[in-house]
Amino acid sequence: MKNNMILAAGMILLIASGCAIVRPDQVGVKQTFGRLSDEVKHPGPVAVNPFTTRLIRVQVQTKNIAIDEPLPSREGLTIQSESSILYSVKAAHAPQLIRETGRFYERDLILPVYRSAAADICSQYDAKDMHSARRGEIENAIRERMDRILSPKGIVIESVLMKTIRLPERIGESIERKLEAEQEAMRMAFLAEQQRRETERLIIQEEGMRDMARIRAEGERDAVLLAAEAKASATVTQARAAAEAITIEAEAMRDQNEMLNSTLSKNILDMKRIEAFAGIGASPNSKVLMLDGKSSVLNLLGNMEDLP
Repeated sequence: MKNNMILAAGMILLIASGCAIVRPDQVGVKQTFGRLSDEVKHPGPVAVNPFTTRLIRVQVQTKNIAIDEPLPSREGLTIQSESSILYSVKAAHAPQLIRETGRFYERDLILPVYRSAAADICSQYDAKDMHSARRGEIENAIRERMDRILSPKGIVIESVLMKTIRLPERIGESIERKLEAEQEAMRMAFLAEQQRRETERLIIQEEGMRDMARIRAEGERDAVLLAAEAKASATVTQARAAAEAITIEAEAMRDQNEMLNSTLSKNILDMKRIEAFAGIGASPNSKVLMLDGKSSVLNLLGNMEDLP
């Protein structure tokens, strides 16, 4: 009975040793008698012969490599930089990566490529650029250089992050003073630009007020001219109306005189004279008439004595 239990335990251990587990963040590559298989084993259990084969696991999830190394600048200064490299391995390239580089590809491949690329790129920039907005430009340039070399080998460089830049104290103070001077110059330029815009605004406002005054004066002048023209037109109209009225009145009097002249004859006039003097003679009051002796009325009255 005891021997059977020992045999069963041995069988369980043998079976367990012949089964390997690949975690979700890994892929596996079998190595049999020193030869690597081109087949990639995905997460899950993998059967292996514990006597002839072993399973090499390669992490394909994004990993971070922290680096604290000096970097050169264009001025010849040494800048201490604390950086991070974010990378991942292409699952299909795992056998190639293990075959060409080995299991320690971080130490033997990624770090040397980073040191070379970072030194080459940073030597093209000033130390102050690593403190300014150009830091992102430097990071992208290093990442592109590394990705160009490592991508064919199955390594994807996702990001290169320069987290901390430490300059020599004297150089750091000098750069800070220079940056402060540049910021002050930018501030003064901003104030000058504001003053220029304010001056332009005042000039435009003054020109607008001057144009408004000119337009108002022209409007008032036009109003005066229109009023004068209207008054003159009214005066002319009144004068014309008065002249026409006088003309009409003269024509009416002329027509009346012409009508009277055409209707009154000499006999009628003589009759009127006789009636007038007869009326005077019939009055009981004494009268003295002094005439020039040429009036036909006197002749007529003188001849009245001969009447029966």
